Amino acid sequence: MTSTAHGPESGAREAHPDHLGHVIFITAAAAMGGFLFGYDSSVINGAVEAIRDRYDIGSGTLAQVIAIALIGCAIGAATAGRIADRIGRIRCMQIASVLFTISAVGSALPFALWDLAMWRIIGGFAIGMASVIGPAYIAEVSPPAYRGRLGSFQQAAIVIGIAISQLVNYGILQIADGDQRGEIAGFEAWQWMLGVMVVPAILYGLLSFAIPESPRFLISVGKKDRARKILEEVEGKNVDLDARVHEIETAMHREHKSKFSDLLGSRFGFLPIVWVGIGLSVFQQLVGINVAFYYSATLWQSVGIDPTDSFFYSFTTSIINIIGTVIAMILVDRVGRRPLALVGSTGMAVALAVEAWAFSADLVDGKLPTTQGTVALIAAHVFVLFFALSWGVVVWVFLGEMFPNRIRAAALGVAASAQWIANWAITASFPSLADWNLSGTYIIYTCFAVLSIPFVLKFVKETKGKALEEMG
Repeated sequence: MTSTAHGPESGAREAHPDHLGHVIFITAAAAMGGFLFGYDSSVINGAVEAIRDRYDIGSGTLAQVIAIALIGCAIGAATAGRIADRIGRIRCMQIASVLFTISAVGSALPFALWDLAMWRIIGGFAIGMASVIGPAYIAEVSPPAYRGRLGSFQQAAIVIGIAISQLVNYGILQIADGDQRGEIAGFEAWQWMLGVMVVPAILYGLLSFAIPESPRFLISVGKKDRARKILEEVEGKNVDLDARVHEIETAMHREHKSKFSDLLGSRFGFLPIVWVGIGLSVFQQLVGINVAFYYSATLWQSVGIDPTDSFFYSFTTSIINIIGTVIAMILVDRVGRRPLALVGSTGMAVALAVEAWAFSADLVDGKLPTTQGTVALIAAHVFVLFFALSWGVVVWVFLGEMFPNRIRAAALGVAASAQWIANWAITASFPSLADWNLSGTYIIYTCFAVLSIPFVLKFVKETKGKALEEMG
């Protein structure tokens, strides 16, 4: 997806849009894909133990069923940019909406384990598309003065989706008297948990009809008059529209459709900037954040907390996630992306180390001792808070901004795919690692949090306040 913004010569970086409320609506509607991303990613948390019991499978097989959606995510992320360049950003959103809907219905009504896995792959493909289309579209319609905060809408929508999924799961569990396999109107509770996603999936599709196509895409296909109208809507009436269209056209003519081969360097495979994007994506996942969202109910039950309380703690964690994301949205354009990343890495490393200590205690009657159990719960919430106020937001903002125009689409696709592959590695390995040594597993996550600090210091450059044309 070719993505440009105001060049320095236009003076638009300091301009405030006349219709900021309209821009916010457009951004929020596009970020609905992020909501589905978060919802679909974490709703499985409520069904893990029920799926294990219904199909009588071990930790290894269970992990593959949970993690297989991430393979679809990687494929969707890798192909979404090219698809969007061909048919437009809005059409891609509509395709993702249909796939989300199909996945929700199929996952709720599986015939067997194999087709549950298939529906999860389809849902994963939709998530992967949303993970690329959302940030890129938002970057393309956002004035630079607001781009960091508007770009944060994607992560805000993700964390709200996570929280709502946990609240819905908790509510359904209450109706089923605390039994994940309890029957409600002829279906088991976990089936309702997976099926409810039909509602936001349809809403996403409807909202996609209410927002405009990216002016950059419209110019690329020769629809300049329509592009001018949309630029006026999002950038205000004081902008020289002809100059803006010419500026975007010039930027497009200077570049070509980004291809995978454009990302290759002479010595280390990819260009250095691409490796930095991959590194950011991978570190974001290797700290183990999605264990908190895919397996938290299972994790707390494994150390003696009853199912109802474990679902409640999953929900409170997701609320902390929202609070941290709001903090990041407030600070990302004020203090910058890089300082937030460093603060987050430090906080995560400490919290993960404390969790590792707490989980090293021997269970007494199947439960952690009171002190260690309390410490583990607090540390888990602190870990999520520091992730949310830093890496959860800044990685998406970085990926939308850091690449030069000529490689942005392909580089963003590769970085997002790397993120999903790392996510898959953590998700697929956690049940077996936890069976091996839960404390040791958290020590591994701690090490990755620590390593992310020198990575940011040495390789990551600040993008705060720069127009997209300045990246290079």
